[in-house]
Amino acid sequence: MPEKLNLFILSPSNSFKLRHLFLKMTIYGSILKIRKKINKYFMNNLQKPDWIRTRLTSTSNFSNVHQTIQQHQLHTICESGKCPNLSECWNRGTATFMILGEICTRSCKFCNTATGRPLPPDPAESQAIAEAVYSLKLKHVVITSVDRDDLHDKGASFWAKTIRAIQVKNPNTTIEVLIPDFDGQHDLLDIIIQEKPNIISHNMETVRRLTPLIRSKARYETSL
Repeated sequence: MPEKLNLFILSPSNSFKLRHLFLKMTIYGSILKIRKKINKYFMNNLQKPDWIRTRLTSTSNFSNVHQTIQQHQLHTICESGKCPNLSECWNRGTATFMILGEICTRSCKFCNTATGRPLPPDPAESQAIAEAVYSLKLKHVVITSVDRDDLHDKGASFWAKTIRAIQVKNPNTTIEVLIPDFDGQHDLLDIIIQEKPNIISHNMETVRRLTPLIRSKARYETSL
């Protein structure tokens, strides 16, 4: 017996719908092509201001910072975050150290730091930071960290340990700590305050309206 064939009957209403759909696809495709051409034109012809250009230079300071970081097996937000200002800071002989590893438990869209399941904190990292600060002869040091929501105290005790290590090895160095939100737990923030760093800072990153779009867990009110 011949096989039965299911035929699509092109009724007047179906024909109109198909023509309408084809017209929409054609218009949409044309708009995309025009938009690509406009973007290409501006990318090729728009004059960028001098201040937006980064000049990649390498001085003895840059090499010294890089070697110190490698020697002590440390992490910096400069590298992990792919900061465009890395060259500028390192050439001035400084860097922003990042403690508690290089894997963050959050996945904010503005940040290039790796996200995943972090390794346990390195017990030698705090002292290594203090030694690096001493080697670089820093008058002021900035410390930040990944978020460690996997730890019972979000890493607050490790922060305190690192501050103390720097203070002992470098008593004349001022310390700025760029801390995570610790989920808004004031008792964890108190652990940091008790160590008396010179500056305690925290990034808001963006306005209230955009916070849910680009910050994976943090809340605007908590940061504020």
